[in-house]
Amino acid sequence: MRIIAGKHRGRRLNIPKNLPVRPTTDRAREALFSILNQKFDFSTNNILDLYAGTGSISYEFCSRGAASVTAVDQHAGCVRYITQTAKDLDLPLRVYRQNCMQFLEKCKTKYNIIFADPPYATAQQAQQKIVKVVSERELLKPDGLFILEHGEQQDFSAERFFVEQRKYGGCVFSFFDMRT
Repeated sequence: MRIIAGKHRGRRLNIPKNLPVRPTTDRAREALFSILNQKFDFSTNNILDLYAGTGSISYEFCSRGAASVTAVDQHAGCVRYITQTAKDLDLPLRVYRQNCMQFLEKCKTKYNIIFADPPYATAQQAQQKIVKVVSERELLKPDGLFILEHGEQQDFSAERFFVEQRKYGGCVFSFFDMRT
């Protein structure tokens, strides 16, 4: 895995083999950040990365100058890896070991961007609940965007707040704007 752009562009990261993760591919991350670069100035943004896994999305935001990034994952090994990598690269990254739904239900912070990448095997109803909790708890700032990464077998186009989806191989990003 490598960081695609920003301060740490081209930096390769060695992911431990024993982590239960499926990192977002370089191609999909590059496409996602191409979209986000057109909509956001990361230097003034507060970002939340749920189901952070290896932290690849968090590192990309940090490398591109995000003001604040919070990564949440419940796996101890993932949290250790993200914490150590953030320390090694001197990234403005807060890491929490917690169940993501519990984190959302207690969260009081509002974010410009919330990115969630639950395991693709997660039932669509559980993924819909993530969208619902973000909306009901008003966790996005008025100009904010919620992005859900999921497999191609799931479709969220009928969901309230759905804006668009983009597919890259077997990876799909669904975008939600809670103002609509």
